[in-house]
Amino acid sequence: MTILHGCVADDFTGAVDLAGNFAARGLNAVVITEPDSALHELPSDTEAVIIALKTRTAAPDAAVRQSVDAFRRLSEAGARQLYFKYCSTFDSTEHGNIGPVIDATLAELDLTTTIVVPSFPGNGRTVRDGQLSVWGELLEHSSMRHHPLTPMTESDVRLLLSRQAQTPVDFIELATVRDGVDALRAALERASSPSAVVIDAVTDADLTTIAAAAAGLRFVTGGSGLALGIPVPERRAAETPRLAALAGNRVILCGSASTRTQEQVQAAKKAGFLSLQVDPRAGTEQIASIVRWARESWAERPDVPVLVYATGSPDDLAIDDASAHADAADRIERTLAEAAAALIDAGAVEVISAGGETSGRIVTELGISSLKLGQPICPGVSWARATTADDHVINLALKSGNFGSTEFFVEAWDELA
Repeated sequence: MTILHGCVADDFTGAVDLAGNFAARGLNAVVITEPDSALHELPSDTEAVIIALKTRTAAPDAAVRQSVDAFRRLSEAGARQLYFKYCSTFDSTEHGNIGPVIDATLAELDLTTTIVVPSFPGNGRTVRDGQLSVWGELLEHSSMRHHPLTPMTESDVRLLLSRQAQTPVDFIELATVRDGVDALRAALERASSPSAVVIDAVTDADLTTIAAAAAGLRFVTGGSGLALGIPVPERRAAETPRLAALAGNRVILCGSASTRTQEQVQAAKKAGFLSLQVDPRAGTEQIASIVRWARESWAERPDVPVLVYATGSPDDLAIDDASAHADAADRIERTLAEAAAALIDAGAVEVISAGGETSGRIVTELGISSLKLGQPICPGVSWARATTADDHVINLALKSGNFGSTEFFVEAWDELA
């Protein structure tokens, strides 16, 4: 087995997102959550390994410790190139941990240079002149400005990173990328040392150029889009197995407070999905009532997924204090994670989880150690097959809050064979 790419993702939705993009390039990718055991049980044809962490909003010290340990394990397993995957909207304030993780990983590997490429054009995330935009709107003017945990009030990736990192930040503009692989590789060689080099990219073709120019780097960083440009051996593309629908009940567990997820919640309600909003104040005390309601809903309409959600409109976010937001988010995550386990015990076999933090909590609560990637649903989201610690086999989709069309919750089920 030759691991071409050993990756660490700072949340679980991002890990599946990255695996899906590797699969689109014809690589056999595996997502694992428990590297102690799962790294020793990889399929023999594995070419990309993604370790899913729940560190996006973790304190820098904790994120560094977990990330460096994961990279060390991947290095020991023989991974040729290491890849730190974070969100394509950066999702990290000046007190965040992307910079410290880059600093520590460079030091651990005794390296001086890496690249910083958050762009994912397929999901509208592009960097031009160092400025990160979402569907053509500067990040600081997008809905991410109001994210309850990581409000993004700056669009310049160079500034975002330099406020966190000790490693000097360098920059390569789009014109150099468009000059081709050789020109970009030469620019990387001329970059100050040490440095984390932010690179413009606005199309998939730009990502292909960047990935080719950086193929010789031991350590790269970026969003999942970078994987779409990864050079692969010339051979028949690997076929991602299509997962079959499972006989049983379906549930959507929605902890994300993003604008897009709110739209998806409203679309599911309009489509006739039975829904229940959790009370962040009640916490896990409401698990029994959630399960009772779900059982009744499934009995009434067995062919319709049930929707359990936290935020349905901007009014649900009316909390001014940041610490209160964090406390409410933690209660919601814990409630939805325990609800997931209880609902699967009650007969749910197909689950959509919306929100990176929520998805990480759910996967951990279920004791899932690895995910078998299935067919894509939309850019950045795929179905996966998983076995819980209680030996329940489920189909699971982990959706980043801002990903997917408005009709995602309604249409995702159609992708199962």
